[in-house]
Amino acid sequence: MNLVWFRCDLRVDDHAALAAACAHTGPVAGVFVLSPAQWRAHDWGARKQSFVWHHVLALRERLAALGIPLSVLHVERWSDTPAALRAFAQANTVHCVHANAEYAVDERLRDRRTAKALREAGIGWELHHDLTLIPPGTLRTRSGAPFRVFGAFRRAWLERARSAPPRTHAAPAPRAPVTPPPLPDWEPPHCDLDRHWWPIGEDAAHARLAAFVDQHLDRYHEDRDVPALDGTSRLSPYLASGVLSVRRCFAAALVHNHGEWDSGSPGAQTWITELVWREFYTHLLADFPQIARHRALRPETEAVPWRAPGEDFTRWCEGLTGFPLVDAGMRQLRTTGWMHNRLRMLCAMFLGKHLLIDWRHGERFFCEQLVDCELAANNGGWQWSASTGTDAAPYFRVLSPVAQAGRFDPDGVFVRRYVPELAQVPAAALLRPGHPQLLAAGYPAPMVDLKAARERVLQAFRGLGASPPAEPPP
Repeated sequence: MNLVWFRCDLRVDDHAALAAACAHTGPVAGVFVLSPAQWRAHDWGARKQSFVWHHVLALRERLAALGIPLSVLHVERWSDTPAALRAFAQANTVHCVHANAEYAVDERLRDRRTAKALREAGIGWELHHDLTLIPPGTLRTRSGAPFRVFGAFRRAWLERARSAPPRTHAAPAPRAPVTPPPLPDWEPPHCDLDRHWWPIGEDAAHARLAAFVDQHLDRYHEDRDVPALDGTSRLSPYLASGVLSVRRCFAAALVHNHGEWDSGSPGAQTWITELVWREFYTHLLADFPQIARHRALRPETEAVPWRAPGEDFTRWCEGLTGFPLVDAGMRQLRTTGWMHNRLRMLCAMFLGKHLLIDWRHGERFFCEQLVDCELAANNGGWQWSASTGTDAAPYFRVLSPVAQAGRFDPDGVFVRRYVPELAQVPAAALLRPGHPQLLAAGYPAPMVDLKAARERVLQAFRGLGASPPAEPPP
């Protein structure tokens, strides 16, 4: 029997490891390793755990209808996985275990140990590429170094992608249905996961992709920065948990855009570029593993005199900074488990630059709240905003929450949606933090003077060395 180990790829459609296992003769089974202590160690919050678990249940039913039983092994940590998977494989006469590669440090260590345990027992191990369109480690500069700048990476990525467009895998042909194996006695922590925002299942993910491409893609370049509009795909949780493959996203965009990668519809071009950013951050995670260990990619920025979190951090988390658009973004995060990308940049930069609080506190808080938490993208966005990572915003670039509100929520539509105490305040006052009408509504005064805060962070960065980003370890 061939066994497919499902991880962050909770689907049957376009699944490289599943397709490879089904290409062999003989029965196929699946396994998912439930490891809640490891999830908590990786800062997964209740929404992320619940979203993943309900997709495991949906996958279990879908595979059973295809004649593929999915077993769930319950171990607390990944260190227990090699022995548990070997015992399961031996008990079920498994000849080979197939899995899709993951690229963070802990995941790679887990896979090396598991492969060793299986091979010692005479069981095969095959790792397949699936997470990105172009495999990490295969794009290099002319000198053979990893790319550190997105623009150069994108050019090399597009050149490769044009020569090897997305090739997807069909779902396995159905066999006689089976009864799913019993589940372990475990439930995810209670949370308010909104099923309207985040419906469960592959069909829901594909329907959301189709609706976005048909109804919103051509205006994506204009609407994506306006948080009050439904102008983004909201596919990130499905991509992060592998309910939808990134190849399906690229393929849908290309079909809509008549096969063009970087011409044609401006909206399609912009969305493809955003998907390439996702690829870039995953490649960085593979090439610079220190970023998975809470280290800045630019080592000189470890010397920034970050302030302790304290009460300022608490106010930022609770959306009580006194800057309406920042607070609306933070409250959207706490309410829905998701935040508009423009606001992710704004809120991250407010913490790291206006408050001069270590970006790692914010990265962890986002991960605990986000249903779409994904290490590569979350870390990449935070280090970009804090000017500590590759292709980082220059340290002197500090987004003003007032200017951003004037550009992207001038009428206060989004602010009023998530900061209800300001629902009756005129738009002009919303653009003036500390205005008497805001204070009269019970809203807090600004917690920081923007001009003084900007000068403080500039002084903090000016004294740093100018060494290049860290080289990847050998």
